[in-house]
Amino acid sequence: MLVIGLGRFGSAIAETLEGLGRDVLAVERQPDLIAQWSGRLPLVEADATNPDALEQLGARDFPTAVVGVGSYLEASVLITGNLVDIGVPQIWAKAISNEHARILRRIGAHHVVLPEADAGARVAHLVSGRMLDYIEVEDGFTVVKMRPPKETQGFTIAQSKIRERYGVTVIGVKSPGVDFVYAVPETRISANDLLIVSGNADLLERFAARP
Repeated sequence: MLVIGLGRFGSAIAETLEGLGRDVLAVERQPDLIAQWSGRLPLVEADATNPDALEQLGARDFPTAVVGVGSYLEASVLITGNLVDIGVPQIWAKAISNEHARILRRIGAHHVVLPEADAGARVAHLVSGRMLDYIEVEDGFTVVKMRPPKETQGFTIAQSKIRERYGVTVIGVKSPGVDFVYAVPETRISANDLLIVSGNADLLERFAARP
């Protein structure tokens, strides 16, 4: 995987992928970031806004590229456009605004990430109720980790009628000191359990807001 830009976003991706045993090549042109990451990641000093530089480092041979240069809009657009032109199959690009994201999509980025906006929305959901984690998958479909409302504690999923009453589905239950189990109608929920629940974001919010 090619990771262009070793700011906070790009370096976190590159370091995590490296830790997972993936083949990673980082590209950076800022001397301070090159000095910081040299010896810690496979790293090439290059200006990725220059299409010739991308050709020289073999960018077209990578199945996936991440453009982490979001704070520099012109550079972000030029790099993404260069990757599109040489036919990289999957291009992920960081954006710092909705307008920036729109431009990146228009020029051909396959996936656009707005880390600050996404993190802010996620934290807002977490602080508003009993949710402990929140992942919006697509089109409002969401998976959350949460504490069980009092009305479900001591009852099985079938007895609580969670799906019928709230329109959400309990995928699994994690009890303290016990392995995670996938939920079935006979699964009993206790006060100290963690629930993994899926469904529409608005319905999950209402379920998580129960006392």
